[in-house]
Amino acid sequence: MRALMNLINSVNSSIGKSCAWLSLGIVLVQFTVVVMRYVFGIGSIWMQESITYMHGFLFMLAAAYTLSVDGHVRVDIFYRDAKPRTKALVDLMGSILFLIPMCAVIFYWSWGYVVSSWLILEGSQEASGIQGRFLLKSAIIGFAVLVSLQGVAIIIRSILALGGDKEALNSFRQIQE
Repeated sequence: MRALMNLINSVNSSIGKSCAWLSLGIVLVQFTVVVMRYVFGIGSIWMQESITYMHGFLFMLAAAYTLSVDGHVRVDIFYRDAKPRTKALVDLMGSILFLIPMCAVIFYWSWGYVVSSWLILEGSQEASGIQGRFLLKSAIIGFAVLVSLQGVAIIIRSILALGGDKEALNSFRQIQE
């Protein structure tokens, strides 16, 4: 079980860290668009759309990595001061009852939306825009799959902690310290 958890964490870490570079791309392209527009009077729909694409890929594909490092916003009035076993139980139940079912709903409802976009190879409505909107919509499926996998890793870590595994228990002690 630990090997599967480590594999999922490794995959999501690699994807998240790779996607983090998109934030630099967003800043550089946005700066270029502003300079082109206000200094040279030139516009680029393709560059403007690329900012939206980078932003979408960044947030959709890096969400699982953020979850793996406990970076999502949490209302933790009780969780923060809870014992590691209580935190493990909360994470276990939250993943089973909320996280994975919500990802399943997102996957189910977005599947037809994404497939229909792929069938027509949907592109930009603008002639000079990016003709790959179907790729951007695929990030929805990627989000659901990656976050579900991270939910499985959280479940495994929680089960290990509840079983007395010292390494897993220590990971719960480090949360929010």
